[in-house]
Amino acid sequence: MSDNRRSQVVTQGVQRTPNRAMLRAVGFGDNDFTKPIIGVANGFSTITPCNMGIDDLAKRAEGGIRQAGGMPQLFGTITISDGISMGTEGMKYSLVSREVIADSIETVCNGQSMDGVIAIGGCDKNMPGAMLAMCRLNIPSIFVYGGTIKPGHYKGEDLTVVSAFEAVGEYSAGKIDEERLLGVERNACPGSGSCGGMYTANTMSSAFEAMGMSLMYSSTMAAEDAEKAESAEKSAQVLVEAIRQQILPRQILTRKAFENALSVIMAVGGSTNSVLHMLAIANAIGVDLTIDDFETIRRRVPVLCDLKPSGHYVATDFHQAGGVPQVMKMLLSKGLLHGDALTITGQTVEELLADIPETPRADQDVIRTYSQRQILTRKAFENALSVIMAVGGSTNSVLHMLTRSA
Repeated sequence: MSDNRRSQVVTQGVQRTPNRAMLRAVGFGDNDFTKPIIGVANGFSTITPCNMGIDDLAKRAEGGIRQAGGMPQLFGTITISDGISMGTEGMKYSLVSREVIADSIETVCNGQSMDGVIAIGGCDKNMPGAMLAMCRLNIPSIFVYGGTIKPGHYKGEDLTVVSAFEAVGEYSAGKIDEERLLGVERNACPGSGSCGGMYTANTMSSAFEAMGMSLMYSSTMAAEDAEKAESAEKSAQVLVEAIRQQILPRQILTRKAFENALSVIMAVGGSTNSVLHMLAIANAIGVDLTIDDFETIRRRVPVLCDLKPSGHYVATDFHQAGGVPQVMKMLLSKGLLHGDALTITGQTVEELLADIPETPRADQDVIRTYSQRQILTRKAFENALSVIMAVGGSTNSVLHMLTRSA
């Protein structure tokens, strides 16, 4: 069959003369009506730093689609910033926005008979929202993460947005002065990109990479780095090839893919919000996944990464240390990953990881070896808890420290 098997209903035949007339107005020429029409779901907005760099990525994706022989059609999706709405009535709209985003992408792609979709998102809910839409549509799809924010710096410390939340608690407890509070506020978020620790956005991007719906290494790139835009362009080109081969989400998002994602989430010490989103995605694609599966995998997969909020490092450090592919190879070598799971590239997970070493580089301390886990003793956790209490740390530490102790 042709590459435009869906879109030909609006581009072929005498009766579609008006349709083609309108498409010509947005850039189609005589030779473009037999090409696959590909949606570019653009999550750009200036509502949050997570999404404000995405428009450039969408334009690079458009160029990649054209270069690979497809016809891109750009459309927008909404976003809600959890970090800004948190603590207000606005937060009640956050989870609702996930469904609005999913509905909007599904509506446009089906309403316009698109042959495939590339979704570009960077905040907590437009990531799982996009994946829900891809599951429902079951057309060739790829997700591009908008990228992580670089760490802020203040008096020799690396900061994330959570540093600001913690500073509020410390100030309220009289542990820091107003100068320190303002210094953290002014420096915690230095530019575009999603929150820098292993919070919801970076957890979900890591999961999507592990599931094969995003390109390798793409989930931990900084939003402002050149490689992020290059990855967006490459993702678009891979999608065009996936359309030619008809690689569909239901072929990729199998039970094995979900187990791979959960294993990576546990290994990186990911956000517990992933439970909420992964269950919804599994339901949308028809995979039998329950909350008990998270516990089963948690018991067999160790935490290998020292990442904020429960650890020391941020996502850009993780990227430099080898990122998700390094963690995946370590899990694969221990029989904790399904190497035969398919990815959007047409290759299996094992094939993509073939050239990655089984042990992380010795010149970094972000990704730990299995032997290094011996330092996480009962005494080490008691020391950490003592420090958390002394500094008036975040109550979220309870959640994350219990996860890391498993």
